[in-house]
Amino acid sequence: MSKKYFEEIKRFINAAKSISKLGLVTCSSGNLSWKIDNDIILITSTGSWMDSLDNEHIAIYDIKNANSINGIKPSVEIEFHAGILRIRKDIKIVLHFQSPYATAAACIEPSFENFNVIPEVPYYIGSIKKVPFYPPGSKDLASAVIDAAKSHNMIIMQNHGLVTMAHDMDLLLKRALFFELACKILFIGKEKIKGLSAREIKDMGI
Repeated sequence: MSKKYFEEIKRFINAAKSISKLGLVTCSSGNLSWKIDNDIILITSTGSWMDSLDNEHIAIYDIKNANSINGIKPSVEIEFHAGILRIRKDIKIVLHFQSPYATAAACIEPSFENFNVIPEVPYYIGSIKKVPFYPPGSKDLASAVIDAAKSHNMIIMQNHGLVTMAHDMDLLLKRALFFELACKILFIGKEKIKGLSAREIKDMGI
């Protein structure tokens, strides 16, 4: 089965290493999934490090029948990855990441109200949804993330991190990196930051 998806696995490994080099994950934090064929996805295995990912740490997973085809245990967050890829036919890639400023934004209270501090946020990401803290890998977390993903491409998980998704790797990285940049700007500028208004966003043609 792994030979059948050789090229897809190769691209998946390269994508995971790029995500790590860009500072979106640390050590074994975060997880990545990629739909490659009907109900078949590739997903990082539980405890794997994206910067040194290899074939032995990638589960080939059937989301329809909820089983690992190659016997490798998928990430503990498999339920929300599979759920998003089932309901969002426009999405092929899902990433849970923990970049520093974006994760800090997931931990503060009260949370930032307007992340639209640069045009790239409304243009590439759109509206952003925050879900309460639930234990990693829990059904409650999966349910909350899947529900949020029905109408949002960026999800903040309280005291946990972020989930974003896209139809290709280029857009996925833009969403994750521009959100990290927006959060960095918010922390640096603090109360002096003025976010874009709804009218300004509308005038951009969004």
